Amino acid sequence: MCARRRARELSKRSFDVFLAMAALLVFIIPLLVVALLVKLTSKGPALYWSHRVGRHNAIFSMPKLRTMRVGTQVVATHLLQNPNDCLTPIGGFLRKSSLDELPQLWSILCGDMSIVGPRPALFNQENLIQLRTVEGVHTIRPGLTGWAQINGRDELPIPEKVELDVYYLRHQSLTLDLKVILLTVLKVMRRDGIAH
Repeated sequence: MCARRRARELSKRSFDVFLAMAALLVFIIPLLVVALLVKLTSKGPALYWSHRVGRHNAIFSMPKLRTMRVGTQVVATHLLQNPNDCLTPIGGFLRKSSLDELPQLWSILCGDMSIVGPRPALFNQENLIQLRTVEGVHTIRPGLTGWAQINGRDELPIPEKVELDVYYLRHQSLTLDLKVILLTVLKVMRRDGIAH
């Protein structure tokens, strides 16, 4: 059983690295252009490094293109009183297009994240972290996208999100990952379920 699990993890890791490298080759120029636009349209750095909870609840720094103004409170977007007031001039577009997530390819190459997995919680989302730990979800790498993202994304309450994370934990496979990736692309193109 352990040997089979290790083989599955190695296969998933190889898939992650291959796909992240391919995506970087495709998106490196657009990523640099958008990073420059972030820098030119608002005060502060182009990248925002967010402290996130990774595998086995280890904290890691996850890069995103900055969509919020410098000094915005570090909480989940839906907890901000007026989130639209905190957005940079191009922050709304970056979120709707999910372009702000592209720098996370770096976290995938570093091994902190996977292409598909539960989205990494903020370090202060204690309820989400606790529920995931109880259910064993913390034992897998967080993902750039995940089963919960294609079934509700930011609109889901935490218990439902964890239920979907548990489903992914129990049914992990290359086939499921490919399905999640395909449905993610479709959701991003339709801009479904994004809090902004």
